[in-house]
Amino acid sequence: MPAQPNLKREFALLALLALLWGASYPLIKVAVTEIPPMTLIAVRVALAASVLLAVVYVERASLPRDGRTWRMLFVQALLNSVGAWTILAWGQQYIDAGLAGVLNSTSPLFVFIITLFFSQHEPVTGWKLAGVLLGLGGVLLLFGTDVLRGLGMNVLAQGAVLLGAALYAGAAIYGRQFSHLPPSVTAAGTMMWATLTLVPLSLIVDTPWRLSPSAPAILAVAGLGIFSTAFALLLYFRLVRTIGSMGVASQSYLRASISVVLGLVFLGESMSYTVALGLLLTIAGVAAINTAPARRNPEISTPGENRRKEGV
Repeated sequence: MPAQPNLKREFALLALLALLWGASYPLIKVAVTEIPPMTLIAVRVALAASVLLAVVYVERASLPRDGRTWRMLFVQALLNSVGAWTILAWGQQYIDAGLAGVLNSTSPLFVFIITLFFSQHEPVTGWKLAGVLLGLGGVLLLFGTDVLRGLGMNVLAQGAVLLGAALYAGAAIYGRQFSHLPPSVTAAGTMMWATLTLVPLSLIVDTPWRLSPSAPAILAVAGLGIFSTAFALLLYFRLVRTIGSMGVASQSYLRASISVVLGLVFLGESMSYTVALGLLLTIAGVAAINTAPARRNPEISTPGENRRKEGV
């Protein structure tokens, strides 16, 4: 079971991760007006890889020397960046932003389902399921229940966003296999693979040498690569170790809450009762997921546990 050395500290880091990833949306919005999506993502991962390699050097850590670890890092890159970002970017072009936000916040639910029926790598309890559902309900209230009216329209695009959320869930679970590596090495390795994959594609698709982005677009890309990718991944792989895959996936709920709070603080948006309830539910959901009590009389048993009980 994942260690939780200091819950207050881990929650603070989880909130910081949610803030860094939440900030990627406005940064992308600024940059993508002048830089094509493929090139934007390629520059993002290349810049992040450079920063993370510098962190590895400062820490005097070593990159893996065996082919097996590099193959695993390639899978992690596909799950956590190359595949998820590409699929999400395509799907979000065709559906409402609110609905996309709700669908993209289903990662903890996917982690729960995968853990319960397949990986069984950490306890899954009714308490955690309650946290997953509370958080998802809170996100729905934050975005407004009207967004669900779009369900069933643009099915392929909605399926793409859900697939992206499922890939994020898979990445959170698969990332546990790198506990023998420092977070900086895991993050650097995944971004190196993402760079090797996406930069050639951007050169073919976008011919980026013809672009002349403005200073705001360049600054947005810099912020995206350094803070919302490099530093965020350092936190991400650290938290996978300490609070587990479902815990780190719960940042998707906090991300929605933080975007609302930023709107209240900086844009002067009003706080409705529905939004206030949504904020409370998302926080309660994250707390329930990450403080689930030890299971004595499990409300939910994994298939493996059922087989053991039956003597199979």
